[in-house]
Amino acid sequence: ARSRRRRGELSFFSSPLGASATSVPRADMFPYGSLSGDMILAEGDDETSRVLSLPRPVYFYDSLFSQLYVATNGIVSAQDLPMEKQYVDDGFPTDFPVVAPFLADIDTSGGRGQIYYRVTETPSVLNRVAQEVHRGFPDAKFTPTHVVVATWENVAAYEEPTRTSGPSNKFNTFQAVIGYDEVDSYVLFLYPEGGLNFFGTRPKESYNVEIELPARVGFSRGEVTYLIFSRTEGPHYSVTSDEQSVKNLYQVGNTGIPGVWLFHTGNRYSFDNIVPASVGGLLATPPTRGHGLSLVIFQCCYAALNMFFFAFSFCPRFQQQCSQNAFCSDYATGYCCHCRPGFYGNGRHCLPEGAPQRVSGKVSGTVTVGSTPVDLNNIDLHAYIVVGDGRAYTAISEVPEPVGWALMPVAPIGELFGWLFALELPNSQAGFKITGAEFTRRAEVIFYPGNQRLSIIQTGRGLDDHNHLTVDTVLSGSVPFLPPGAEVTMDPFKETYQYYPSVATSTSVREYSVVSADRGSESFSFQLKQNITYRDCRHDSSTTALETLQITMERVFVMYVKEERILRYAITNKISPVGDDDTDNFLVNPCYAGTHDCDTTAQCIPQEGQAFRCQCATGYRGDGRNCYDIDECAEGLSTCGAHAQCMNLPGSHRCQCQSGFEFGFDGRTCVVTHSCKSKETQREGRMGDKCEDVDECSSSPCHVDARCINGLGSFQCQCQAGFYGDGFYCSQQEERPKTHCEHYRDSVQTTSPEGYPITGAYVPQCDANGQYIPLQCHSSTGHCWCVDGRGEERAGTRTTAGIPPVNCLPSAAPPTVRPLPRPDVTPPTNADITLLYAQGQKIGALPLNGTRLDATRAKTLLTLHGSIVVGIAYDCRENRVYWTDLSARTINRASMAPGAEPEILINTNLVSPEGLAVDVKRRLIFWVDSNPDMIESANLDGSGRRTLFDTDLVNPRAIIVVSSSGTLFWTDWNREAPKIESSSVDGQNRRVVVSDGVGLPNALTFDSSSGQVCWADAGTKRLECVSPDGSGRRVIHSSLNYPFSMVYYRNHFYYTDWRRDGVIVVSKESSQFTDEYLPDQRSHLYGIAIATSQCLSGEISVLLFTF
Repeated sequence: ARSRRRRGELSFFSSPLGASATSVPRADMFPYGSLSGDMILAEGDDETSRVLSLPRPVYFYDSLFSQLYVATNGIVSAQDLPMEKQYVDDGFPTDFPVVAPFLADIDTSGGRGQIYYRVTETPSVLNRVAQEVHRGFPDAKFTPTHVVVATWENVAAYEEPTRTSGPSNKFNTFQAVIGYDEVDSYVLFLYPEGGLNFFGTRPKESYNVEIELPARVGFSRGEVTYLIFSRTEGPHYSVTSDEQSVKNLYQVGNTGIPGVWLFHTGNRYSFDNIVPASVGGLLATPPTRGHGLSLVIFQCCYAALNMFFFAFSFCPRFQQQCSQNAFCSDYATGYCCHCRPGFYGNGRHCLPEGAPQRVSGKVSGTVTVGSTPVDLNNIDLHAYIVVGDGRAYTAISEVPEPVGWALMPVAPIGELFGWLFALELPNSQAGFKITGAEFTRRAEVIFYPGNQRLSIIQTGRGLDDHNHLTVDTVLSGSVPFLPPGAEVTMDPFKETYQYYPSVATSTSVREYSVVSADRGSESFSFQLKQNITYRDCRHDSSTTALETLQITMERVFVMYVKEERILRYAITNKISPVGDDDTDNFLVNPCYAGTHDCDTTAQCIPQEGQAFRCQCATGYRGDGRNCYDIDECAEGLSTCGAHAQCMNLPGSHRCQCQSGFEFGFDGRTCVVTHSCKSKETQREGRMGDKCEDVDECSSSPCHVDARCINGLGSFQCQCQAGFYGDGFYCSQQEERPKTHCEHYRDSVQTTSPEGYPITGAYVPQCDANGQYIPLQCHSSTGHCWCVDGRGEERAGTRTTAGIPPVNCLPSAAPPTVRPLPRPDVTPPTNADITLLYAQGQKIGALPLNGTRLDATRAKTLLTLHGSIVVGIAYDCRENRVYWTDLSARTINRASMAPGAEPEILINTNLVSPEGLAVDVKRRLIFWVDSNPDMIESANLDGSGRRTLFDTDLVNPRAIIVVSSSGTLFWTDWNREAPKIESSSVDGQNRRVVVSDGVGLPNALTFDSSSGQVCWADAGTKRLECVSPDGSGRRVIHSSLNYPFSMVYYRNHFYYTDWRRDGVIVVSKESSQFTDEYLPDQRSHLYGIAIATSQCLSGEISVLLFTF
């Protein structure tokens, strides 16, 4: 039996299962058992494994877990399990995190089955998981670092013994495989042939009743914290719902192979729910190739081709995938579509710049108002967007009561169109330029205080014949009841979008007011979590990837017209870089303020100062204040070729081939449609209207020592007698059989769906005789290790990138096992005085040489994908860096020692954490939260949390602590009354230090040499200092740009600047700029701190702990 399991190392793709109606053979399960290094779960009815500590934490949904538990009852959990009676006979989801390949009441007592589990880094397992994921998710860039394998072999259902019946002879075998890296996690469920023989179990508490509860298969995040003090059901995903769906587990699958299921289960960036694999049009077994032409699989804006096509241009074959108003560009790895000048979009879909846009679609689903469910049966949605000033109007017709009133606060339904076509301020892009017309938006609205939840799914289905966007909307869930005749008002607000490959996400909390005759004026709020997924084109490496943008929504208007049964939303939208303030000069221009008088089909082009120019949009003619559509068809301006009909559209036109013709490769030329050319029967090697066979052998494609055999639509090369090879190359020397190493190497290099090596996969190195080279290295990660003659890794020999590999000769002793540094952490040299700065998703290290910035030694200290790091502080005693994460709403820390992992200290009841300070003497942290307007403290490990101030704060930002005196200072840039305040570290003796002549006091530090508090003001543009009692105020510099955060060291101020996107140095003595550092990656810098491995005395001892 064990030898069969070893064969499980073969890939699914090597097994001829594609057209089979049976499940995956047991021999093709992942290796398991004692020989594979598995641990064995104790026998019993309700057993839980010892904690399985993971070498690297795994993301499940959007949360990070560092340990797992395997349970008898067919589940893997990220926390220790409760007693089975609390979950095994209940419905799904569970209230704790669960991966459930077969949740049922399983009993292994009396030797009825075994349960195996392990976490592994074995290259063959890692490569196989990478292959499975690549097949199910062709766009995924995933190279697993660890895999957890859990196997239930021949396990039985719980039974109560009776006198008349013996134990059942029905046993189940199934497997769960969790593969993950530092960003993603994927889970495979395997149900082998003959592996499922019972499909549910009888509840213990009603065992005598003939009721069987079907097994539950799926994923549950468990309960999650909602807002401040509440907990609610988290996201979950079910694969089964009844007995038949359980039987389907081994009869079907979502990978093209019966019994094999694959799911994307977690992501560091943002992850709302499980994503099942979809093989799409791919066959489970690739078809037989013809005469060497590769199978081309098209995904979005790029093609994945094997090596046969690398020498050719992509665009001639794929130009038709681009918009008629776009051009195609070739790149080394594929092609991308780009809109022509005068048009905008993602290249696949392009619209004329400046022209208004219309949207149409259907709204469906069931919405529960109070306790009343209301069905929405494909009612109409229409939207009109004036792109020139970002106004978006949305109307949904035939909306019945009471859901019409209740949906008034759900302005996010219409906000999608505002984001797609927002007014663009400098250095920003509206959504349509990124997504085009095909995308999926998933949003969840959670209302407070009732905790109702509404799901919104909006799918962009392309442009219709009139160049209008089509979007369908599905609503499901519940909303609070609103009295008939109520009015809803919503204040303007700003929302930050984060951009990652193929997804944009945001999370926000909104407030709204409801005025009704019965209740008067009431205030409510809701939380909005959303992600927008789309297809991007990654082949153009010259484009700069977006990180964050801010959308400002103003003049929000909502209304339900009872008589017409129409729900209306109107919102004005502007998109800009995060942090750009309304006082910025470019907002004065009428183009950006939306106060221009250009035609709705014209672009407003800003000029110097408040001047602007109106220019009719592409496809329109006029003076800019009055524009008229150009009929390209009538005026002979169309791009349509022969056998094509021109159809005029507002601002554009469309070409349509006449009957009997179809578009060629360029998407514009119309060619004759061949009668034999159908998707089902098309073959290579045919030509002409009669589809006569082409004799490929006439071109002598085979080797000189091979013969060519022409076939119907194909050909074959065979080496002559006495020669060996594939027909394209033949030699007289007979090839020896492949060794194990060569088989392994060749399978890795040819088992992707397209027949080329999977990016990032480990490829074993073989010597001239086909044997494993003793030292093996993985080029993608830089890891090296020693192997034995079978290719198995020798324990204790692995080294990481930058560390010399060990001697792999048998006589060499293995190295001492020690912690290794994280690949994304570069600790600064112990002797350095180093500036630490926050820049979006990373923390950078900028060493000082004296007081000068040493840019040549600047490094990325920590990479934090999906984060927005704002506040930053350093603890010299323990050599730790602390930071606030505005995106994740957490406070975190990480040791600078090699091998250390970041840890989350606080992740609850935070909304907008900004400034952060560390008191090294008292071992405390202090921070400001600018949304609930609070100042809080805690111990350095996150315990002992305490609110110091929650009144008389409007926009707190920076905070510092002077350890020697036990004094806190903080800034509040309340526009009505900005100020700098102080108190003791225990919250006593609060008082205002300075309030006159203050604008936007962003940055704060302490000059220990003079004993003064110093601040940099983004409103007054001044750097000033004042004594703690308010006396001795003086101006150090009066012409700053846009300071955000600041520290002081040896008579110099170092501050981050949002105009320069760098670190600026000001001398206290000369009051002059003396140095600056501009990182290669140009984006806003936030917090800054000083770090050294040894606590400094004297002038900067308190400055190490400032924000």
